[in-house]
Amino acid sequence: MTAPGTKSTPLIKPRDRDTVINALRAGVVPRLGLQHIQVGRRREIEALIADVTRVADGGAAMRFVVGEYGAGKTFFLFLVRQLALAKNLVVVQADLAPDRRLHATGGQARLLYAELVRNLATRTAPDGGALRNVLERFVAQAIEHASREGRGTETWIRARLVDLQEQVGGYDFATVVAAYAAAHEDGDETRQANALRWLRGEYTTKTEARQDLGVRSIIDDANVYDSLKLLARFVRMAGYGGLFVCLDELVNLYKLQSAQARNQNYEQILRILNDVLQGTVEGLGFVLGGTPEFMLDTRRGLYSYEALQSRLAGNSFATDGLVDLSGPVVRLQNLTPEEMLVLLERLRTVFAGGDPMRHLVPDEALHAFLDHCRARVGDAYFRTPRNTVKAFVDLLAVLEQNPETDWRERLGVVTVSEDRGGVDELAVAADPDDGEPVHRDDELARLQL
Repeated sequence: MTAPGTKSTPLIKPRDRDTVINALRAGVVPRLGLQHIQVGRRREIEALIADVTRVADGGAAMRFVVGEYGAGKTFFLFLVRQLALAKNLVVVQADLAPDRRLHATGGQARLLYAELVRNLATRTAPDGGALRNVLERFVAQAIEHASREGRGTETWIRARLVDLQEQVGGYDFATVVAAYAAAHEDGDETRQANALRWLRGEYTTKTEARQDLGVRSIIDDANVYDSLKLLARFVRMAGYGGLFVCLDELVNLYKLQSAQARNQNYEQILRILNDVLQGTVEGLGFVLGGTPEFMLDTRRGLYSYEALQSRLAGNSFATDGLVDLSGPVVRLQNLTPEEMLVLLERLRTVFAGGDPMRHLVPDEALHAFLDHCRARVGDAYFRTPRNTVKAFVDLLAVLEQNPETDWRERLGVVTVSEDRGGVDELAVAADPDDGEPVHRDDELARLQL
């Protein structure tokens, strides 16, 4: 029992413990248990909490989270995701990739939308796949209100969806939602599945959609952003605060070889940013994660597009250690050595399941490990902490499975390297014509005379 006047450390659920450890050992961000390992960046988190609150109140927000490889961008985005879910927002999340981007003509934008909606999450279904839950909630509310008002459910739903029909692409969107509601009342599983398929952006031909649902359009490359705006309005109708969109790995836009393709994607980002800044959208928030090169490179990055550069430029008065987090760009501040020590303490606690009596190493080992990292990779060990964290978790895993091992002996063989992320990947690629390596960041590499 705990002595009177002392505060016991809450135990960590085995599922959270295993999820955190396995994810960190693989160098990825865990979906569960983020609260156990969050340290530092208080002001950045407060800024994003304000954004989430604004969206929940019917406003709009857009943030660019910028940080080096391994600096914690993805972790930060997952943390924002949890904050949004706690505010009763619907969250969609996806990583950009060569086959998933904001603007395209070959289906890549539709694939991004499909991935976003596939990962749609709510507070009661945080693991994704919650589109059906949102629709069921809307139908349940419709049945309740229609019964209270003495109206037919279908009549009430169509009257409720009039607001959607006034938006771009809204008529067919509303038609599909109404079709799902009618199929739900009739017990028609096939028609419900077809409606879900349409709303997920999984139809590839208008002919098939017309045959299945009687609509003349589908969600495709040309209307992805408009569809997200419609989805944001609909989830508010279903009783949620709004829609929050999390997009990571925007460096994949920076890697696009075609300047025209890059500019078209940047134009789409500009369109979203203008809508948010001008207040023409409701209940919709965006948070986008990328590297400094993606943002600041004046030849290939966002700053190569003058309209974006002027809107995203930092506050010229925020110098000499001062920061301004009211603008659209959040530059993740480096963790301090003191915060890295706190992070190692929390990792040690996670490994022990929250029980201090089961700590695998003493405080002395934490200081010794940080000194070892500083000697191996310099200050990068706390500026980009991913590899440092992975190495420490690996060390704890060995000590847990080999209790007789002395941590001092193992510390000498721990390998910690500087996190270079995708630098090498960005630098060299095979030329699609002849297979010879070329520098991706040099548009003159394929110049022929």
